[in-house]
Amino acid sequence: MSDKATIRAEAARLQAFFTVSGAVPVEADLLQSAETLLDLYGEDIRARAYTTHDPDRGELMLRPDFTVPVVQMHMANGAEPARYTYLGEVFRKQQADSRRASEYLQVGYEVFDRANPAAADAEVFALFSEVLSPLGLAPVTGDIGILLAAVDSLSTTDRRKRALRRHIWRPRRFRVLLDRFTGRKPAPSGRAALLERAETGLEALIASGGPMIGLRGPDEIERRIRHLQEDAAAEPIGAAEAEVLDVILSLRETLNNAHEQLRDIAVDLPGMSHAVARMARRMDALDQAGVDVAGLPFEASYGRTNMEYYDGFVFGFLAEGQPRLPPVATGGRYDALCRMLGGGREIPAVGGVIRPELVHALHNDLAEGGS
Repeated sequence: MSDKATIRAEAARLQAFFTVSGAVPVEADLLQSAETLLDLYGEDIRARAYTTHDPDRGELMLRPDFTVPVVQMHMANGAEPARYTYLGEVFRKQQADSRRASEYLQVGYEVFDRANPAAADAEVFALFSEVLSPLGLAPVTGDIGILLAAVDSLSTTDRRKRALRRHIWRPRRFRVLLDRFTGRKPAPSGRAALLERAETGLEALIASGGPMIGLRGPDEIERRIRHLQEDAAAEPIGAAEAEVLDVILSLRETLNNAHEQLRDIAVDLPGMSHAVARMARRMDALDQAGVDVAGLPFEASYGRTNMEYYDGFVFGFLAEGQPRLPPVATGGRYDALCRMLGGGREIPAVGGVIRPELVHALHNDLAEGGS
């Protein structure tokens, strides 16, 4: 049996586990609407997706993952509650000379259930932990919802909060914005010069730029400049709040200890209280599912470089001692994605994916180590 056939057999074994656990097997088209993915992620998705063009369907992308098409399928005609599993190839562009695969299999498990989101989080994590237990992987958990709640609690303008929320999944850009909004670093010099010129009048400033090129008109340019003026006039985020946010972003602890620290932090940022309470409910559900909560690692920033639809609980399973390997499995909650694709409907949802070629390779390593 070839390696590819062996890996597909491994994938079938993993999918069978989820099917026995109550999931319905589903399929998804290889070609996905680029318009949908661009609406969700912006132009950044082009850097990691393969694109093509169809005379009738327009711009298309090779499936970068399964979650978006599975959510679309469920929101169009899915029953409630629902559990799905899938198996198939996904495609991701990699940097030049990267050793990471640009095409590989994924096996996934997704839960759409509004009854008890905390229990659904625990169910998914416990199932992944069980099916991967022979490999001795290191689990890690996080909570994007904590970070989003912390940003929403800051004493600053709504526009600044929206910018920080939008870049939660881009740590470098997030840090640049935070440093600017706190006054730790100045705005770009070009912006300062633009705002100084704008004081003489926006019409004259726009006219001095020459003829209009592209789709943006004078009204849009004027609106953007006014937004920049409002931002420049806004008070910086206070040092105490910025320090608290830095503490949250760097938090790495066991789940129990992390919860205690976040509960204390919520005293200074009370807008976080609901997210910390949701974390406590999840911990109880994990404990009831047989997960060792006391020893479970938690990293507040975990999941910030994954696909951008996660907005709550996130998790991963890593091969210890092999830092070059990508996570063997990842997952999380994506309620907002269901609202965006639901056409007026919404439902809490959580799920995850496993890379069977990594499972296969690690099984082989264990077999060779034991021989």
